[in-house]
Amino acid sequence: MQKPERLRALADALARQNVMRLRDAATLLGVSEMTVRRDIAASPGQFTYLGGYIVSANDVPNSGSAGYSLEQEKDHFAQAKAEASGFAAELVANHETLFIDCGTTLTTLARLIPNDWHVTVVCYSLNVAEILRRKANVRMILLGGVYMPSSDSFSGEDGIDVLHRMGINKAFISAGGVDEARGVTCWNFHEVAVKQAAMASAVERHLVVDTSKMGVVKAVRFSQIDDFDSIITEKGQEKRQRQ
Repeated sequence: MQKPERLRALADALARQNVMRLRDAATLLGVSEMTVRRDIAASPGQFTYLGGYIVSANDVPNSGSAGYSLEQEKDHFAQAKAEASGFAAELVANHETLFIDCGTTLTTLARLIPNDWHVTVVCYSLNVAEILRRKANVRMILLGGVYMPSSDSFSGEDGIDVLHRMGINKAFISAGGVDEARGVTCWNFHEVAVKQAAMASAVERHLVVDTSKMGVVKAVRFSQIDDFDSIITEKGQEKRQRQ
């Protein structure tokens, strides 16, 4: 496969899944990881390589923001986030397997799981894990990997593999931005593969955000709005027809 063909194939793959790991791109194209790196470096207007992931350059808007910080975010719209999590908690049933995403929005959801319920919860952030570990009947699966201080979470391929092998009843996904045209976005590239793997393994997918996130675009897109069964905010649950 010649370079122009590789670039077209990579662009087509990113149009379908938004983000690719370097090794997956090399396998797809039938070349070495170094060749993929060279192709990307020679096409800065088309692709970007960040943190082990390849994304379309169009999905990395130029922004003056300093980035995401868990400490800064935890008090932003705290009441709205708690209310959104409260509506999400109404969907949880005993004996289910759940995925709870990282960030500050879904900590209330973790707290609202009844102490006498027997549920399995998959998570990858310490702030959620710290809440769940105090619930004696919750079986917690904490995905490991490299610790990412900005979001108090972990990133690693082993965790992705675990998610691909699991059956999840409901995945509760957080986001930094929700836009009809640009899709659902987050700050951190390392979160993308985890979110997508959890969504792929889930029977139901629920996006949980406060309304300040609507119409906002952050650094990297991980899904479209139509990939969710519902959007849950402090105003309640909006059911959708998943595509």
